[in-house]
Order: sequence, then structure tokens, then C-alpha cells
Amino acid sequence: MPRRRTTCRTVTIVAAASLVALGTAGSGTAATAHPSQLQQDTDALRDDGVTGVSVTLETPEGVRTARSGVGDLGTGRPVPRNGYVRIGSTTKSFVATVLLQLVGEGRLSLDDTVDRWLPGVVHGQGNDGRGITLRQLLQHTSGLPDYISDVVPEVSAAGYRRDRWTTYTSEERVAFAMRHPPSFEPGTGWKYSNTNYILVGMVIKAATGHAWEQEVQDRIVRPLRLTHTLAPGDWPLLPGPHARDYQQFEPGGAMTDTTIAYLPFDGDADGSLISTEEDTNRFFKALVGGELLAPAQLAEMQRTVEVPPDHGSPPGTRYGLGLEWTPLSCGGGYWGHSGNGFGYTAWPASDGRNAITVSLHSRPGDEDTEGRQLRDVADLVDHALCSSE
Repeated sequence: MPRRRTTCRTVTIVAAASLVALGTAGSGTAATAHPSQLQQDTDALRDDGVTGVSVTLETPEGVRTARSGVGDLGTGRPVPRNGYVRIGSTTKSFVATVLLQLVGEGRLSLDDTVDRWLPGVVHGQGNDGRGITLRQLLQHTSGLPDYISDVVPEVSAAGYRRDRWTTYTSEERVAFAMRHPPSFEPGTGWKYSNTNYILVGMVIKAATGHAWEQEVQDRIVRPLRLTHTLAPGDWPLLPGPHARDYQQFEPGGAMTDTTIAYLPFDGDADGSLISTEEDTNRFFKALVGGELLAPAQLAEMQRTVEVPPDHGSPPGTRYGLGLEWTPLSCGGGYWGHSGNGFGYTAWPASDGRNAITVSLHSRPGDEDTEGRQLRDVADLVDHALCSSE
């Protein structure tokens, strides 16, 4: 679902509300980032209309959390500390890591064509899997059309409620995309397309004989002991504890509870994982720190291309293989991959030494408000990582 900085969907809708802060900074060992600044930045998101916000910052000195707003508009209960959240397109970093591990094992090559592994799957309307490489899928330079608009026939509260239980196979999602012409010839441009990662998931299964979810579990979740990270498949509910998510489908409109997954796009390799902020931080620190990939494959993952300004990412953002790089105001930058869907946004970031994940539990119905909220998130992350140096 989306628009700007994130990456999970391509339908422009979001969510806003003005609430009194109920959450306060969580307990944890004092970190080098100034606690009052972290809480102040978290409160700024609440003041800009996010119903509930949660942040977990991990540094060598310890862990600090901040929460603001409410976790349930009906009861007013606070946002839980380290609750379960949908991480949307952050899933892509996990899936890309698995594919790059397979490259390191010599089981496939980034220069393999899609057709080498999925013969005949990508064809029609000028799309041709014989001329698209796995590298281009991972980096969104394939030119393939996005399937998302085909599975969101009506962007409204009624449409969400009517269609949220609909399920599709990976093959059906790709077939939707093949109804449309490519955006450009492979390798000649950059455009975010969730279809790329549906195909990556299918390639992983073709190469290993196992579903991408199983490979993520065996290669990442279990070794890193990410005990609160799971691929729910077509199960639409969040484990507890969790905050409720809210979507505003039009400017000034009512808030719709969208905690139940929208299965047409919340159920595949492009954006279906559920996790917690602590688990997500652990994953990105391990990834950037070289625990999951050999040096050659990590270097490939971090070989970036420019992200066009109209994508809405922070200025200077670049895209690697399932990994984004964003510059910091204090120099250097951080790696991560944001994700969103109806009513939620996840924004993880790690500079290798520190890690932070920001969770928003609503999205507004107008682009100006969403843009302001996402700038607030970018500022929060920048302040936290720069003050932790």
C-alpha cells in the first residue's frame, strides 16, 4: 500500500487522529541517545495525528523504548512495549538475504534470468522473463509492473472489509501484473514493484524445494533466535500483545480499524512478516554486521542505485538488493527497509553499531499529513542514531 518513502504498497491512503499521550518512555538500560529527545520525537508523531507510536532503540550501552498515543481508540489502553507488528515490505530484506545466501552457496547466480528458474511465468504485454535477471528483481530495476492495484479494486473502508479475506497464490499475483506493460526495459530505470519479490519468493522455492517462509525460518529466524518473528500465511490476525491499526481512507474521514490483515497483499514474500521491534533490530544489526551473509554477498546487497525523488524517500536515499541506505545529518548513513499497509508503518534502521525501529499504528487520508508524519519519523531516526555515535 503506499506512496512515498515506504515500499510496501502502491495505493495512496493513510491515517490520522489527534490524541493525548498515554505512553511514556519504557524501561531499559540508559542509552547514549538523550531519553527526553527520543520521547519528544515520539510525542511529535502523536501530535501530528498518529494514533499510536512505539520506538525501540538499541545501542551498545543498552535499550530504550518510547511510546505515545494509544493502542486502542475504543479503550484508550497504551501501546504495548515491544508488541507484535506487521512489518510489511521490511519482509523484502529477509527474502533478499535468503536469495543472497543461496548465491553464496553456488546454488544460483544474480545474473540468472527469471526464466531460468520460472520458465514462462513472466510473459505477456511486453514482459519477458528471459531478459530479466534476479539482481534486477531484487533492486527494482526489472521494469515489471506492480500487481497491487489489481488486488485493491476499491480503496475505501467498505472495500477493505469486503476484500480483506480474499487470498491469491503467488502465481495469481504475478498473472495480475502480466496484464500490464513494463515500465521500462530491464536495467534501464528504477521503479518499486512488489511483483519483483513475489517472483523472488517463487525462485527460492524452485531452487530449494521449500517455501520462502521455511527458508527464512531456517536461515534467519532460528539462528538469530527471533522468537517473535513469523510468517502467518493466510492467517489474518496478530498475536498478542499488539496495538490496533487504523486507516483513514479519505481526508477528514472516519478511522477504520484495519488490524485484521488485508490478505490480497499481506500474505506473500513482498510483505507478510509479523515481528517485534526488538526482533527487527536484531535482524538488521546482524545483517549489516556481517552475521548473515559472506562479505561478497553483503557487498552485492549494499551496491546501491539512486532512488528517484518522486518515490518520496528522504533525500539521498539509495536502494541496494532488498536494502535501503539513507544518509544521516551527522555523516555516514543507515541501512534498513521500511514497510507499510493499511493502517501501519514500520521503519527500521541500523548503522551496524546501533539499531532502531519505529512503529506507527495509523495512516492518514491525505498525502500532506502522511508526508509530514514520515518526515517526523526520519527526524526521529536521525536524532537517535546521531546522538548514539
